[in-house]
Amino acid sequence: MYSTKYVKAKDIHDAATIMASAEDGKFLAGGMTLIPTLKQRLANPDCLVDLSACGLSAIDDDDNAIRIGAMTRHVDVAESALVQKAIPAVADLAGHIGDRQVRNCGTIGGSLANNDPAACYPAALLALGGTVHTQNRSITAEDYFDGMFETTLEEGEIIREVSLPKPEKAAYVKFPNPASRYAMVGVFVAKFADGVRVAVTGAGEDGVFRASNLEAALDANFSADAIADGTVSADGLMSDIHASAEYRAHLIGEMTRRAVTACGR
Repeated sequence: MYSTKYVKAKDIHDAATIMASAEDGKFLAGGMTLIPTLKQRLANPDCLVDLSACGLSAIDDDDNAIRIGAMTRHVDVAESALVQKAIPAVADLAGHIGDRQVRNCGTIGGSLANNDPAACYPAALLALGGTVHTQNRSITAEDYFDGMFETTLEEGEIIREVSLPKPEKAAYVKFPNPASRYAMVGVFVAKFADGVRVAVTGAGEDGVFRASNLEAALDANFSADAIADGTVSADGLMSDIHASAEYRAHLIGEMTRRAVTACGR
């Protein structure tokens, strides 16, 4: 068995200080990705810094946006009356992440920090034009994602909260893997006064991305009919044992049409 030091940080500054003194430390949020990684011996940190007591779990209304603390669990986002009213698509997204155990342990900050290419929250952050707030700075969604499992977070930087602007309409639809419930393709469509944003997760070789051709079509005519005959290129999409790039391209179009239809409900 590997030896690992476990420390429960008192607040975000305490967590950053502890991490700075560790040789190879890891922050522990919900643990839904980190714990399996440790079990498989794919990581061997000398220190685990638990963020659960750092006061990072809250949901607030900030006029044109909602602010969600990094340690807020998926189940709390799904069941939040504030989120259900302000951005129901985000509540629905959270309510269909993984299984009940994952939803009761996993956190929005942990999901975004890990940036799994099949995770759901990255699509919401990018489609809504959200912002990630750390103890040091604020990072827009456009500048936050940096490839598969990669972000622009610096060493020792901790997500405090996420702000998500309120759209006029929004919906998220995914085609889940039947075993893991990860998105083989997930599409988040958000309509704002200045245009439509479409973000795709589960399909890109570099992780979450915006579908500019679908956005342009929906800007001109916000209806499923506007993209009924639209084709999505398979270039840059993943092929694996679950689906080919060509099939994922087909799913992107279909999930987008379903999301647009859901926006009109």
